[in-house]
Amino acid sequence: MKFEKYRISEEIKKNLDRLGFKRTTDIQFKAIPSIMQGEDVLAIAQTGTGKTAAFAIPIIDRIQKEKRSKRWLGIQCIVMVPTHELAHQIGDVFKDIAKQTKVKAFALYGGVDQEPQIKRLQDGIDILIATPGRLFDLISQGYILLNSVNTLVLDEADQMLDLGFIKDIQDIKRKLTRKHQTLFFSATINKEIKKLAYSQVRGSAIRIQISPENLVAKNVSHFVMFVEMDDKRFFLQRFITDHPEDKIIVFVRTRVRAERVAKAMARVEINTETLHGEKDQDTRAEVMRHFKTGKSKILIATDITARGIDIPAVNYVINYDLPEKAENYVHRVGRTGRGMNKGIAISFCSRDEKVRLEEIQEFLGKEIEEVTIGKKEYTHILERPKTGNTLEELIEDITYWEDNKKKKKKYRKPQK
Repeated sequence: MKFEKYRISEEIKKNLDRLGFKRTTDIQFKAIPSIMQGEDVLAIAQTGTGKTAAFAIPIIDRIQKEKRSKRWLGIQCIVMVPTHELAHQIGDVFKDIAKQTKVKAFALYGGVDQEPQIKRLQDGIDILIATPGRLFDLISQGYILLNSVNTLVLDEADQMLDLGFIKDIQDIKRKLTRKHQTLFFSATINKEIKKLAYSQVRGSAIRIQISPENLVAKNVSHFVMFVEMDDKRFFLQRFITDHPEDKIIVFVRTRVRAERVAKAMARVEINTETLHGEKDQDTRAEVMRHFKTGKSKILIATDITARGIDIPAVNYVINYDLPEKAENYVHRVGRTGRGMNKGIAISFCSRDEKVRLEEIQEFLGKEIEEVTIGKKEYTHILERPKTGNTLEELIEDITYWEDNKKKKKKYRKPQK
């Protein structure tokens, strides 16, 4: 459905058109009407399908229609998110959609001085996007009042509840004196977390689940490659060398691994940047800015970047280490192939990680296609030859084989 057909304010329609939003995605089509009608919503949809806009558009529209003047009525909506980066990103989405309206949105997170944040809050905010830590700090200090809040959103709801914030969420809901709407949005959710989520919404809540049988979006082609742990750096070097102009996110398990891999790449004159929780907020923001603008093309990150972050035109995701939690695989590979773009994700799996691979495949409900590498090709990659098949060519071969298998045609290797 086209956004111009919705009964939303003209300012929002103009902003959506400027941002390139023409038609709704499946999650937007199903969620927006229910949210506009004041229903509680629990929505599960693949990464990169426009979940943020699905709740931002109706929330901004409602507040815009209620504000007959620029007079501040108090915080109307709180959006709770698990990471600083996600708070900043969602704050930008709200601000873009709310331009030229009377609606003011603000992203609040820790790791930075709270005084400028307090001043901004005192200037008047309608929508507050926040991480739990700083949010609860400022509530306890009396700088955030909840008496006007009528909408509570949990984005990446499964992680929010899994991280043990359920008590804090329950405390916040008890402090909401007005009748309020509760919205849960996530890409993945397990049975235990789903029960917790259901306990926090009204019995009549709308349940929306898009493509539950395909947790990975169809725009993402994803493969696994069996590589010994000590050889992974050579495969990564080869891949980066073969793709000098592409934007690549490399996921590792820990901050120590991130710095170690970055140093290994530096030794062969490959420039990278790292992103993990041990970096201060200003540095993390600068790294993200460099990667988003293309100043740096290789980002080595822990799972702090796996959730919800929308980075334009990421060509490839490399799982240098398989994630410890199976659901994080879905979030990691979802950093590529976002919106209408296509992307490729490759996982390096060592013998020690085969149990993790099995857990991921069980979670997905299907096997991940393997890129098979012969002994000769494997040796060539370790020796970093100037000639020979690139990893990209190997992936193209297997993709071609899969396409022809579906068409019931005999496989023929494509001519180069």
